[in-house]
Parts: sequence; structure tokens; C-alpha cells
Amino acid sequence: MYDDTVHQADGNSATLAIPRPRSLKIEPEIVFSLKQPLTSETADAQAALASVDWLALGFEIIDCPFPEWRFLPSDFVASYGLHAALVIGAHLPVDSNMIPKLVDELAQFKVRMFKNNEFVEVGSAKNCLRSPALCLAELGRAIVRRFPAEPLGPGEIVSSGTLTAGHATQAGDEWGCDVEGLSLPCLTLRLV
Repeated sequence: MYDDTVHQADGNSATLAIPRPRSLKIEPEIVFSLKQPLTSETADAQAALASVDWLALGFEIIDCPFPEWRFLPSDFVASYGLHAALVIGAHLPVDSNMIPKLVDELAQFKVRMFKNNEFVEVGSAKNCLRSPALCLAELGRAIVRRFPAEPLGPGEIVSSGTLTAGHATQAGDEWGCDVEGLSLPCLTLRLV
């Protein structure tokens, strides 16, 4: 992600233009913002959430220069990854009293994706390393092992990975995502 590819939705909806799109896909994800460093090599979901300022539902737009999305890992690296944009919905502030409940909810919630008001797919926390909080914990551990002096820190945004398959999209599409089992409002994105 880059400063110019992260966008905050206006409430629960956003409009976004992707310059020079090639083969866009959209993925619903849980997004975290950190309030303190995630420094433990043994961090679990609860410890990771203790470092979180807020979480939100988000849409990551990915793009691929390779025909039919067929590429080798070295191609992926050479193209600087597939990220095109991240749209972040309304924030849910995290305080210590809610962490035990969030640990459970983040392991069990579901999302429903809609394209142009038509149902597309049900996704689940289990598609994201069994829980987006576990994804955050694993990333924090990996960074501390590799770069102990540079852990994830305050103000950093972490997108935990897709909750559904990536779905092809283009300008003119409107996407919606409803959440069940987690106190996050729906998010709508229109691509122009």
C-alpha cells in the first residue's frame, strides 16, 4: 500500500477511479490501525488486538498486468505486487474491555458480497488464517523475527487478507458488503 492508494470512505460509501486499470479484482478485508508497536514474537489474537486503535471493513482493489492472472512468484515481485487501492469503511474503536469479545467475533463472522445489488458470495473469517486478528498477530511476529528494531508501529494500517475470492470488476460496478457477527457497518464502493 502507498499513501496515494489508501482511501477513507465517506461514512459507509465511497466512489473510486483507478487510473490505467488492466484486470481489476475486488476483495473485502478487515483493516487494522495500530496505536502502539506490535513487538512480541509470541503475540496471539488478543495481544495483537491490544495494539489496535481501530478496525474497519475495507475493499482492496487488486490489478494484474499478466493475462488471465497467470504469473510466477518472480513476476509478482517484478510488478511490485498487485495492490491498486484500499478503501476503508467506518472505524470501530478498540478498547481493552472489548478485546475478548472481538477475539471470538473475528474468528466467526461472515460477510456477504453484492455486485450491482446482486448477491455474489458469502465469505468468512476462516478464509483469513482462521481470523483477521490471527493474521495481524502472525504478521507482527514475522516482522519482529526479521526486523526486531522495526516492529509494526503506531499509525500503521494493516489489511488482513481477503475474506472471499477476488471478483473481477470494472468502472461502473457498485459493490456492497454486509457483515454478520461483527459490529461493523456495511460498506459500498462504486468504481468510476
